[in-house]
Amino acid sequence: MPDIPTLVATSSPNLPTDLIVIPARFGSTRLPGKPLLSIAGRTLLERVVAVGRGAARLAGGCAVVVATDDPRIAAHARDLGVDVAETAAEIDSGSARACAAALQRPRPPALVINLQGDAPFIAPTVVADLIATLRGGTADVATPVYRLDWQRLDRLREHKQSVPFSGTTCVRDGQGRALWFSKTILPAMRDEAALRAAGPTSPVWQHLGLYGYRMAALEWFASAPPTPCERLEGLEQLRFLENGRTIATVEVEAPEHALSGIDTPADIALAEAAIARLGDPFPA
Repeated sequence: MPDIPTLVATSSPNLPTDLIVIPARFGSTRLPGKPLLSIAGRTLLERVVAVGRGAARLAGGCAVVVATDDPRIAAHARDLGVDVAETAAEIDSGSARACAAALQRPRPPALVINLQGDAPFIAPTVVADLIATLRGGTADVATPVYRLDWQRLDRLREHKQSVPFSGTTCVRDGQGRALWFSKTILPAMRDEAALRAAGPTSPVWQHLGLYGYRMAALEWFASAPPTPCERLEGLEQLRFLENGRTIATVEVEAPEHALSGIDTPADIALAEAAIARLGDPFPA
């Protein structure tokens, strides 16, 4: 596991140099208005804002903003006491919306975290670790991964039988730099039985959908065209790799809450069941 640099605030609290952006759209085809929907008594947006605020406190020198194209979401965000960046409805990705929000700041931030507005179970420490990694290194992008034990790998394989494009794996080098991401389970394994007998962890790393960017890299991404493998896999991070840019992977613990995002009514039910079983991560 690569060393994670110590978190050091890079500016006074009154002049944050880094930014956590929470893109939040009303117009989801499968779950319209989902940022405003309740999960165990708190809206989805309220839960994600709490994650962002917790990460900003850990990192220091960091502001939080909700980026949205909808006045209802903007009003709710302001009720929560968080800054709002009003962004164009035609923006088609969370990263591009995060870039648009960052460019509205009085001074462009050095680093931007794209904290997806439908991911309420991301731990604040994970977000803060991305900020620390970017502050202490030279990568263009940082993103978290976790190693699968054999039981989790078996569950992922079973899941992909019915939903093949759900769940992303990552191949990384010895320094933790990403070599590739795929919706296919990578790497392929010869003599898997021997690997299983050798220990409890598989060689497969799963990606947790969260990104931190240097501002220059994010601006480049927002203006660059999609790349061939990005289109095939449906993974925007491949735009960086196909253009020779570096992505640092940050090793994190496998999440207790298995939901990577809230996309359907069934996901809300699963999220509430997980909260009942594992406890509510929302800060008291």
